Amino acid sequence: MVLFLLVTIVAIVLGIVGVVVHGMLYLLAIGVLLLIADVVFLAVGSGRGSGRHRTR
Repeated sequence: MVLFLLVTIVAIVLGIVGVVVHGMLYLLAIGVLLLIADVVFLAVGSGRGSGRHRTR
């Protein structure tokens, strides 16, 4: 969960820098792609983790 939050913060910071600094729009694109990859990683991880718990 900490990794998810860290990557999300980095993606938001890259997006803000990409919008504010003239000529660095590619940072916005990298931030958006990083955020999408992070959400997909979280979705895959949570779907896979539900099968781990065994009932006694």
